[in-house]
Amino acid sequence: MSTSSDPVATLALPLPAPGSEPAWTAWGALLAAAGLGVAVKEAASGRYLHANEVLLSWIGRDASDVLGRTDGDLFDAAAHSALRAADQTALAQGGVLAAEHRISMGGRVRDLALCRLADGAQAGGPDRLISIWTDLAGRRQQESQARAALTQIEQLQSANEALRRELADQAMRDPASGLYARAHFEDQLRREVDLSSREHREFSIVFVEIDEQVAGDVAAGADEAAPAAAFRGAPAVQAVQAALGRLLRGGTRAMDAACRLDERRFAVLLSGVGLATAHSRMESLRRRCATEIVVQAGEETRFTVSMGVASFPHTAHTQAELVEACTAALRGAQRRGGNHVALAAIRFEPA
Repeated sequence: MSTSSDPVATLALPLPAPGSEPAWTAWGALLAAAGLGVAVKEAASGRYLHANEVLLSWIGRDASDVLGRTDGDLFDAAAHSALRAADQTALAQGGVLAAEHRISMGGRVRDLALCRLADGAQAGGPDRLISIWTDLAGRRQQESQARAALTQIEQLQSANEALRRELADQAMRDPASGLYARAHFEDQLRREVDLSSREHREFSIVFVEIDEQVAGDVAAGADEAAPAAAFRGAPAVQAVQAALGRLLRGGTRAMDAACRLDERRFAVLLSGVGLATAHSRMESLRRRCATEIVVQAGEETRFTVSMGVASFPHTAHTQAELVEACTAALRGAQRRGGNHVALAAIRFEPA
């Protein structure tokens, strides 16, 4: 004879004859070992003919106080009504009926799954209703733990993805200024040229260089004619670059690209921005740089920048021409003594 831990499959086992109390006891004890409750009721009256030790422990009563009673005697009105309705359905439809109930029993509320099977009269005895009771607390706990584990896995996956993006982003950034590196700028520039060519819209780029002399060095008595190399080797250089990086990031939008091209040159791509608007924004940024105070090793340092602004397609029609025009504008700003924003010349095509 085959056996199964499934209560529905268990109900397919041969049923003992009416009044066969030893058989009911043995069957109930077998299922009790699996943590299942077993009840046998008289179909017509709903009185309990048998209840195994597991079910009795859940109800919190002895067998003598359960057998011969109905659900109305043992449980509250709501539970009695639900149990009786399910019993009647099982008797009417035949076969196995599975249903879940929440019942207050033995001083606690239990979520239970009941599998019912109507057994016709044998040898003139009354019809019976056999039911196997499963406490769902363990299953609910396992489901809750599984949901919590899945939630934790999803959170870890999200955190790992965010960390991966952060690491990838950091790999593209210059550590001193916090800005994107040249490769990112060139990639963004290629995309913007392609987009603007297809959609016939303009954008601007700006080249920025820190002017050769830092005002703080002059205040400390440094030679005003000190070359750029002296500034690049100064202890304040990283602090100045970091300050410029913060200003560039703060003065641009998410759709723009602020990058560091080399040791002294920085670049900004202003998406969808024309030459006049780009000049206005960069002039504001130039003034902020001129008033920025960088503190390094307890000493104040000031710095200024020169900027060249070019736009596509008004000052150039190709990426190479745009970079060349922006570089020429930057050199023009430096020839004026620095701390200046210069515009690239607008090209006029012959009619």
